[in-house]
Amino acid sequence: MPRILSHPDGAVLFVRAQPGAKKNNINGIHDGALKVSVQSPPEDGKANDAIVELLGKSLGVKKSQVQLISGHTHREKKFLVTGMKVEALVEKILGLVR
Repeated sequence: MPRILSHPDGAVLFVRAQPGAKKNNINGIHDGALKVSVQSPPEDGKANDAIVELLGKSLGVKKSQVQLISGHTHREKKFLVTGMKVEALVEKILGLVR
């Protein structure tokens, strides 16, 4: 299970990014983080934007509810998912990685 922390506005999800991949996909768990691959290159925030879009679709939330809060230029990132409690996020992720 990836690390997920409670936040006053929702839940913080730890993500390991793989930009420049063949396809956009959620690839399971890697070292306590949700491993996410996106086709976009890691330049000018394109990969970060693609991850936000993929997480929004995969978790069933609006793109505006997914905010990058840490790791703008690193593979290890933290995303705030607003309006979703830790338990609900865990359930969604378990459904994605099974």
